[in-house]
Amino acid sequence: MDLTEPSLTKLTEFLADCGALGLLRLVVTNDTAVLEVQSPLENVFYADLAKGHYANMHAEAFEFHLNLNQISTIRFESGQAKRGNFSTYAIRFLTTDGKSALSAFLQWGKPGEYEEGKVDAWQALRQKYGEEWKIQG
Repeated sequence: MDLTEPSLTKLTEFLADCGALGLLRLVVTNDTAVLEVQSPLENVFYADLAKGHYANMHAEAFEFHLNLNQISTIRFESGQAKRGNFSTYAIRFLTTDGKSALSAFLQWGKPGEYEEGKVDAWQALRQKYGEEWKIQG
């Protein structure tokens, strides 16, 4: 993905728009481990490396690096919590082979209790970008 490509510009705009969601549960899963952290997507900065164009974020307890060249689709999903009877709201960052590179869930306080306006902000992003947004591929 070339830095001047409109899809890359729109993806960086999308990440900035995610700041309106407030506290998120960011989840990265592979065949061996699952890592979950709670953080808003804020103060994201970008770096061009040989492997691609990276979105980066440094927080007190972790660092976050996402190769934007590997993301082909953004999908909005709502569903039922695995534990508890309440709705969940996620944004999936999918690779070209359809695997989830990152999931960003709205974070609740008590199960099912979302901060006022956050579900509306998630729905507004889904409306703006579509339920499934094909960036590339």
